[in-house]
Amino acid sequence: MDATLQDTALIYGRYLRQSLRSRFALLFGVLMPLLYLLFFGPLLTHLPLGVRGSSWQVLVPGLLLQLGLFGASFAGFMIIVEKGQGVVERMRVTPVSRLALLLGRVLRDATVFVFQAVLLVLAATVMGLRAPLAGVLIGFVFVALLTISLASLSYALAMNVRTPQEFGPVINALTMPAMLLSGLMLPMTLGPKWLDVLSHFTPFRYLVDAVRDAYVGSYGTAHMLYGTLVAVGFTALSVLVGTRVFRTAGA
Repeated sequence: MDATLQDTALIYGRYLRQSLRSRFALLFGVLMPLLYLLFFGPLLTHLPLGVRGSSWQVLVPGLLLQLGLFGASFAGFMIIVEKGQGVVERMRVTPVSRLALLLGRVLRDATVFVFQAVLLVLAATVMGLRAPLAGVLIGFVFVALLTISLASLSYALAMNVRTPQEFGPVINALTMPAMLLSGLMLPMTLGPKWLDVLSHFTPFRYLVDAVRDAYVGSYGTAHMLYGTLVAVGFTALSVLVGTRVFRTAGA
């Protein structure tokens, strides 16, 4: 176990240094949620959204999870690049734990997206967001768990494709319906009943509802319980799948 932790720290540090050397990419990753915040957020200010809290307490949790959803889902592109550069081949002959090779990457991704989430919340606070500190911190935990789970699956998929042209369409086909059905932008309760029911088959719906409850200071709700169970269970399953793929592929 100690060796796995050391290997994870080594891989994490390697990839985090790469991210820190590309500060433009760090800031560019949060650009789209910021645009939603600036141009979409004011449109909701006086609309009846049918939920507790202000429009910012509805929109910002969705944008935080959108950041993790799209960013982590496309994380596998890096594996495809590394395979083309021979990095993966060189890693195959090292004694580094295969679990560490996955965990080091996904923990780096979680660090990056939580940092971007902090920037987004700071910008939202300037625009009028008011939320309890505990709720904001819970939101960051959910972003981290979502990032770890989706990045693990993204890396697993990338290990089994050869080109970005094979990888991109699959990710787009999965992330767009997930975004639309999870209620990231607006509560699904505003839509027709059949759409609200359908959205419950999307795990991200439970995470969005949980973070929105946290942002209004409600921590003991059914939404929080279900969201936590789904987030933890989905993360554990995704890391298990990712680890199995890394072991069989010899990454």
